[in-house]
Amino acid sequence: MSPSFRAGAREGFRVCLPVSVGIVPWALVTGLAMVGAGFSTAQAMGMSLIVFGATAQLGTLPLIVAGAPLWLIVATALVVNLRFVIFSAALARPLAGGTLAQRWLCGYVLTDGVFATTLERLRSEPDPQWRLGYYLAPSLWCALVWQSATLVGVLAAGSIPRNWSLEFMASIALIVLLVPMAKLRPMLLAAATGGTLAVLLRGMPLRLGVMAAIVGGIAAGFAAEHWQARRAVR
Repeated sequence: MSPSFRAGAREGFRVCLPVSVGIVPWALVTGLAMVGAGFSTAQAMGMSLIVFGATAQLGTLPLIVAGAPLWLIVATALVVNLRFVIFSAALARPLAGGTLAQRWLCGYVLTDGVFATTLERLRSEPDPQWRLGYYLAPSLWCALVWQSATLVGVLAAGSIPRNWSLEFMASIALIVLLVPMAKLRPMLLAAATGGTLAVLLRGMPLRLGVMAAIVGGIAAGFAAEHWQARRAVR
């Protein structure tokens, strides 16, 4: 690791350390939910390591419990993770030039919190090694925190009181991430559209309303980004 990589890693870790605190309740809730769905410890941690996405895990668990068709479970996981297509597109240029292994690793550890916290600096910093360290260090740290807290949730599923309201804490953590991202007009429009559709379509069977809301929000965000780019050209 070059000196610039280490310098970027130190700065990225410092900036994103508060974000990792918000991961803990969300991971605990996910671990509890998987055990509640009937998963063994090995199954729960296997899903956590392979999927590594709270929304995909929590979104598919009710379908798995209900015995929904496999295609619907897979489609739900893909739809709720579509936001990472936008995230990856935004990070493609700042993280370009690395090895194939580095790009795969960057994609695997991509999370909402690190993306929202580091994107602006990644776009402005000229040193590619510094950018890589700035992104990877907090990403790997958050992945470690996530897996550790998920394991705690799985193992402690029978002893954590329900009145701790960990679900509410996780929602607050997501709102904290959403606010800085909503400063951009396309992001704000995507959030408003997705939220509105989720409320209006909440009565659809098999949680298809959530899928429709996600697709609608992403479409609105892409449309706003395209319109904004055309205005800038003019």
